[in-house]
Amino acid sequence: MATPENPPAEFQGERIEDVDVSAEMQGSFLEYAYSVIYSRALPDARDGLKPVQRRILFQMTEMGLRPDRGHVKSARVVGDVMGKLHPHGDASIYDAMVRLTQDFVMRVPLIDGHGNFGSLDDGPAAPRYTEARLQAAALAMTDGLDEDVVDFVPNYDNQLTQPEVLPAAFPNLLVNGASGIAVGMATNMAPHNLIEVIGAARHLLEHPDATLDELMEFVPGPDLPTGGTIIGLAGIRDAYATGRGAFKTRAKVTVENISARKSGLVVTELPYLVGPEKVIEKIKDGVGSKKLSGISDVTDLTDRKHGLRLVIGIKTGFSPEAVLEQLYRLTPLEDSFNINNVALVDGGPRTLGLKELLQVYVDHRLQVVSRRSAFRLARKRERLHLVEGLLIAILDIDEVIQVIRTSDDSEQARTRLIEVFDLSQVQAEYILELRLRRLTRFSRIELEAERDQLHREIEELEEILASPARLRALVSDELEDAAERFGTPRRTLLTEARPSVATASRSSRTAPVLEIADTPCRVYLSTTGRAVRVDLGEGDAESSVARRRSKHDAIRASLVTTSRTEIGAVTNRGRLIRFTAVDLPSVPSSSLQLAAGTRISDYLALADKKERVLGLVSLDSDAAVALGTAQGVVKRVAPGGYPAKPEVEIISLKPGDEVVGVAQTSDEAELVFISSDTQLLHFSAAAVRPQGLSASGMAGINLSASARVLFFGAVAAGDDAVVVTVSGRSDALPGTDPGRAKVSSFDEFPGKGRATGGVRSHSLLKGEDALLLAWAGTDPAAAVAADGAPRTLPSRGAKRDASGTPLDAVIGSIGETLR
Repeated sequence: MATPENPPAEFQGERIEDVDVSAEMQGSFLEYAYSVIYSRALPDARDGLKPVQRRILFQMTEMGLRPDRGHVKSARVVGDVMGKLHPHGDASIYDAMVRLTQDFVMRVPLIDGHGNFGSLDDGPAAPRYTEARLQAAALAMTDGLDEDVVDFVPNYDNQLTQPEVLPAAFPNLLVNGASGIAVGMATNMAPHNLIEVIGAARHLLEHPDATLDELMEFVPGPDLPTGGTIIGLAGIRDAYATGRGAFKTRAKVTVENISARKSGLVVTELPYLVGPEKVIEKIKDGVGSKKLSGISDVTDLTDRKHGLRLVIGIKTGFSPEAVLEQLYRLTPLEDSFNINNVALVDGGPRTLGLKELLQVYVDHRLQVVSRRSAFRLARKRERLHLVEGLLIAILDIDEVIQVIRTSDDSEQARTRLIEVFDLSQVQAEYILELRLRRLTRFSRIELEAERDQLHREIEELEEILASPARLRALVSDELEDAAERFGTPRRTLLTEARPSVATASRSSRTAPVLEIADTPCRVYLSTTGRAVRVDLGEGDAESSVARRRSKHDAIRASLVTTSRTEIGAVTNRGRLIRFTAVDLPSVPSSSLQLAAGTRISDYLALADKKERVLGLVSLDSDAAVALGTAQGVVKRVAPGGYPAKPEVEIISLKPGDEVVGVAQTSDEAELVFISSDTQLLHFSAAAVRPQGLSASGMAGINLSASARVLFFGAVAAGDDAVVVTVSGRSDALPGTDPGRAKVSSFDEFPGKGRATGGVRSHSLLKGEDALLLAWAGTDPAAAVAADGAPRTLPSRGAKRDASGTPLDAVIGSIGETLR
């Protein structure tokens, strides 16, 4: 009988061990769990990539799939990655590759896809149909791999090597987020704005002891690729403090007239990872089950040209706002996002807050730049050693040739060169391989110049490695460069939760309404019609804004107020619309982007696309509001006394007339008109008697028959103001036809009485029109250099009746900035 001591004949010579099944299962499962956690599901906190994503980017870099080269079939990329680095199924590799291309998932996509890479509702085409290449941002993630900046590890069969982590020129984990399910844990990280994250990282580099509040001034909240609105910021702060939290996202919805007798809700942005078909399905289910009422139809008008557009028809007699509240409650138009910041740090999973995530990245980047500098220093020293040896040989080349010619073999020649000229073996070998054409006088000059350049570069690299402050400054500068190259304006609006029409009838499961303090702030209105709010804190940040705002955008109006104080927006139709700043997007002054604001036209629900907001006024100020119209009418509205209505008409306009400018000033200010025939008139504000709301104003400037007012504004008493004027062909596209620009001192223009014609401010050449005579203020650089960079402008102090200095492409920037 066979026993463990006497096994059957077929097992003779085999080793048999008794194993406890529970212990074996436990050990095997732990090994499997660790493999999933470390090798598949969780991203590394340094470069923000899972192993498969890192291998895809590395292999595409090795294949030379740069942005300036053609796309290749995705199947080829998948095959190379699977065969060389990632021995798993091709479907998982392609799925990871697809995610890296999708701009509705990634805030900064890393792969440039060509073909059908799917949508939120549909999957991608097969890899044999699609093509791909790297984005420029991906090159920044892999830049420096050939300079020993990171460690390389063997691949699965020890035939090749792969980077353990990528150098990562920007904080990819925070910028693009991550999601994954491991064994016993999961990660779910929201995308953020690259400019804001880099601003926080640079602040942490300069202030290692920075607090969470300081970092949140740069990163106020996630910035989702699909835009939308985040409701409530308390959960975001919890996530930034502890690594876990939640927030609600809402679609961007406006109420519009979709026909002559019918209004509707138009959805242009959806919550993160919510597709339009899912929304439509939920709406149809809600209408069918009688849970949703007041909806007549839903139409998906989404296309590539105009982007997302869902039109929800509202039945007659139903309030669009009430229907919208139902939709928020019962459909994915409002969705929750749970943050769980789990990532690998030193090979193990950790839950990280905002500061910890930034600190891990900053430490990684410091190490990368330090290793890169050490590598470059070694290469520079090696090259300098060769150049110095070559210079020695060239100085006495005849003797060098004689030594070589009289040697029996190369080994003897090398030995004699070392002895005669006191060279190293490397230098001697280099001289033996030297071509005769290098032995010219010109080559000697080149070598001496190269030697001097190498000395300077070596000295600079040694300073970087010897000074932690210099190293941090270099890392900070490189981060700023990445922000300029890959940064885009904020897309997601951040607001505090607030009561709404249907709040009282909601169930107890609804999240509590959050209140925020009535804090001092400054509201900015940009020339492109976007409004933002900046909490003032210790002081105003106007100078910071002038340096940080987006290209081709400038401040049209700004107003100091508090977050819950009502202020007024004055439109070209002569209407004053009340609103509070609390619901405007709050952005940090240190990294303010005017393009991150909400469109004021959507926020105030203006009458039509032709109505524009011209300025912001304080409703409790003692200063009167001055208005100027296109037909030369001026009016000052008496301070106070505004009816407690959402909107009120503050000037009675004649047919065909409109307001062109608004200013809230004292009696000592100068009111300024500039007309289309280049006439400039300014007079004291005290010459215009304040009037009631229903008044139509009085004569401001006398216009010629075909002229109209292009600009109206005010210059405070004592201000060193200037006037910017631009002329050119009005039928030419901005930036395509040479124009003429001029910056003149405001003192050049004598004051005239009200209701006169003013004086000439710009001499038009033949064929030119007054494109822009529309700005007077104290800081022309802030208006013209909207991105903080200097523009080529004529010198200040030009004669008031001169024709100006030729202006080429700058005219486009000025026109966009100052219109």
